[in-house]
Amino acid sequence: MIKYPPIIKLNSDRIEETLMTDINFQEKANLIWSVADLLRGDYKQSDYGKVILPMTVLRRLDCVLAPTKQNVLDNLAKVEKLS
Repeated sequence: MIKYPPIIKLNSDRIEETLMTDINFQEKANLIWSVADLLRGDYKQSDYGKVILPMTVLRRLDCVLAPTKQNVLDNLAKVEKLS
């Protein structure tokens, strides 16, 4: 005798939301890979990571420090006068 798992009632809105999230994620992943493929054409495969990783770190730092950027630029004149 075959035992089937119990039937679970699922909220169809939740399933649709999950599917849309998965689709959006997949679209973003595809975009990232297509850009990576374009960049990879200009670099040797072994050098690709040497270029992309530092650029990724720099971009992340730029995003993290963005809220304080104007304050730093405002204080730059004061620091330059000290030299």
